[in-house]
Amino acid sequence: MLLNYLKIAFRNLSKNRVFSLINIAGLALGIAAFVLILEYISFEKSYNQFHQNLANTYRILLQHPDGKSDDYVPSAIATALKKQFSEVKAACRIASVQQGVVTVPETGSAQAVRSFRETNSLSADGDFFRIFSFPLVAGSSSLYQPNTVAISQTKAKAYFGAENPIGKILTLNSQFGKLPYTIVGVFADVPANSDLQFDIVYSLSTLDNEANRNGNDWVRLDRWEGSFSQTMILLDPQADPVAFEAKANQLISKARPKTAEITQLQPLTYIHLGDGLSDARPTSGKVGFVYMLGGIAFLILVIAWLNYINLSTAGALKRAKEVGVRKVVGANRGQIIGQFLGESLLLNVLGLGLAILLIALFQSPFNELIDKNLSLTSISQSPLWIVGAGAVLLGAIASGSYAAFALSRFPVISIVKNAFVRSGQGVRVRQTLVVFQFSISIVLMVATVVLYRQLAFMQSQDLGINVKQLLVIKGADVGADSARRAGKTTFRNELASLPYVNEYCNSGSVPGGWYNFNSDGVTRLNPVPGDEKKEYAFTYSDDRFLPTYGIKLVAGQNFTPDMCAKGTDANRVLINEKAVKSLGFASAQEAVGQKIKFGSELEVIGVIHDYHHQSLQQAIQPLIIYPGYPGSNYTIRLATDNMQAKIGDLEKLYKQLFPGNPFEYYFVDEHYNKQYQTEQQYSSIFSLASGLAILIACLGLFGLAAYATEQRTKEIGVRKVLGASVGSIITLLSGDFLKLVAVAILIASPIAGYAMNNWLQAFAYKIDIEWWMFALAGLLAVGIALLTVSLQSIKAALMNPVKSLRSE
Repeated sequence: MLLNYLKIAFRNLSKNRVFSLINIAGLALGIAAFVLILEYISFEKSYNQFHQNLANTYRILLQHPDGKSDDYVPSAIATALKKQFSEVKAACRIASVQQGVVTVPETGSAQAVRSFRETNSLSADGDFFRIFSFPLVAGSSSLYQPNTVAISQTKAKAYFGAENPIGKILTLNSQFGKLPYTIVGVFADVPANSDLQFDIVYSLSTLDNEANRNGNDWVRLDRWEGSFSQTMILLDPQADPVAFEAKANQLISKARPKTAEITQLQPLTYIHLGDGLSDARPTSGKVGFVYMLGGIAFLILVIAWLNYINLSTAGALKRAKEVGVRKVVGANRGQIIGQFLGESLLLNVLGLGLAILLIALFQSPFNELIDKNLSLTSISQSPLWIVGAGAVLLGAIASGSYAAFALSRFPVISIVKNAFVRSGQGVRVRQTLVVFQFSISIVLMVATVVLYRQLAFMQSQDLGINVKQLLVIKGADVGADSARRAGKTTFRNELASLPYVNEYCNSGSVPGGWYNFNSDGVTRLNPVPGDEKKEYAFTYSDDRFLPTYGIKLVAGQNFTPDMCAKGTDANRVLINEKAVKSLGFASAQEAVGQKIKFGSELEVIGVIHDYHHQSLQQAIQPLIIYPGYPGSNYTIRLATDNMQAKIGDLEKLYKQLFPGNPFEYYFVDEHYNKQYQTEQQYSSIFSLASGLAILIACLGLFGLAAYATEQRTKEIGVRKVLGASVGSIITLLSGDFLKLVAVAILIASPIAGYAMNNWLQAFAYKIDIEWWMFALAGLLAVGIALLTVSLQSIKAALMNPVKSLRSE
């Protein structure tokens, strides 16, 4: 019996090649897209799951009265919690402050060194490897002693080759000066699904020594105000997190009586994606993006299934008499259902086979798009594979069941009299499914238009600065302070003499990146209560920063070289217009000459125009700029011709003045646009998803048009004999389908508008959703549908009516 079913199934597939190919292609595309996206979701859900203490590890947060939470907390909290509460088995501060150039001795030489600029480094307390499961491959996990460090296998090989690195010394040249560290451990390279990504872990206790801070007392480990680190704790498995949170809050409130912040515990399990869309706590991943991709994957798969249902019900009408004959000769309903389900299973198996080939073909481009290294093993290592497999299996059964159960339930006499074909039930079902398919496609198309418009808006807005033709060279960290100061002065003087350098400056931070630091506690001399809680951004720049970046001075004056030479001791600052409002001054002109207080009294000598230091996703912050000649970044505006030759000349000069320092540079406009990488990924994914959805829907529409044309062959022949034109025939055959697309537009537009309006709320500066976006998506859908249907309509309209009538 089974063999007979297979023979009949293959015979029907071969007989209806067009329908079969459309079904298989649609299913393959839908399954392939679903599996690829499921890989990404599985990978995102796997973050941090490898830690053995996952269930009992928490991050300390401070919640503000406005409901926002900070994951960077005062450094004294970690010590206090571990000391006061026995439930805390381990506590660890994690920071990214010890960044700079690492030097290691050249192999076989006592004097020569090799330099590596390391930006993927952490500073942590001794409990770091006790809390987190990053396996050691050599040495000890102890970072309790100052001036100790653990490095990854990759770094160990880069620094020392095949030599044993344990006990060797590396030197970190940073804002804290030149500090030696003894390598005590080597750990396995950190897996990609870890929120903590690092190659080096320095002992944070090194900064407990005042001599090692180099005047940077903001990193004192006993501070109850300010923050530069995150705090992680490991609780006893028997401890009640809710009760502990209340106890910890009492302790911290006593130590910080002037603040209204509340302590929160955030489980490590929620640090990447949070506890769903409503979780307001800070996360490193984007749960909304994961949900969005999951929804897209499911909808594309649904469209493929609906295609199958549509085409299988249409094709089943041609087999109604076959079913009637089978019933007459004794086939029961179960056998008929088995036959149709068997054919459905065969089609789905063929679709799955083709989908596997498509996955293998598109895996690399998909990985490049999402910037991940994924494969089918990403699903196999996650319990989501059960969900995915179940969805595909249930979909295959459900999509094949409709035609089977619908045909098998009709009485023999109704089938023989063609009552099933004449009934409107199948038509209504197919029309509903077409509307649903195109509704999904149009929603995705509107989303794509809005995404591209928002991205274009952010990239084309006036930033208040000119970032074109600006080259940034990273400053020197290696060498004696006196030598670097002398080199910095000489480098500036040389830049001034180069004919192809139009502008240059020193700055502590560069637009497109972070400020130097953020802090509250800035007030006027006669503050209003609550002013001390307002947050300001801080950076450092010289007297050439404003002209180099084209930043307008609204009132007052710029820094002078003398002020920059004195640095913060000059007690002079520039502020932006946002800071003017935040400080309570009536105007920029009034602010000039006024004094503000931040530790010491600072005179406001000028007000600059608000500019976007960061992307348009964030609102412009109140900004305070200190004078100085910071060696962190050199920004140079170059003439555009022979760019590589000029960069080569600058590299020679740099290495001559700063020996032992790696020469690193980047262009500001490229650096700035990297902030929009996520939105670019969104746009690309939505474009592909909407294109794929409309392609699958149109495959089904093509099949339905072919079926409708076939059903109306005699009618078309009669109309042509009576004088109907080709155009009228095309209009007749296309009209019904275009009406369905029009209904889909009406349904999809409000859904897409609501969804995209919610998405845009995450941006401080955003576009308005306009009517033409829906019109464009609708016209595209109508045009694609019309093109798809017209291929069959034109073929039918051009057919010789004699052949049409003879075939009937």
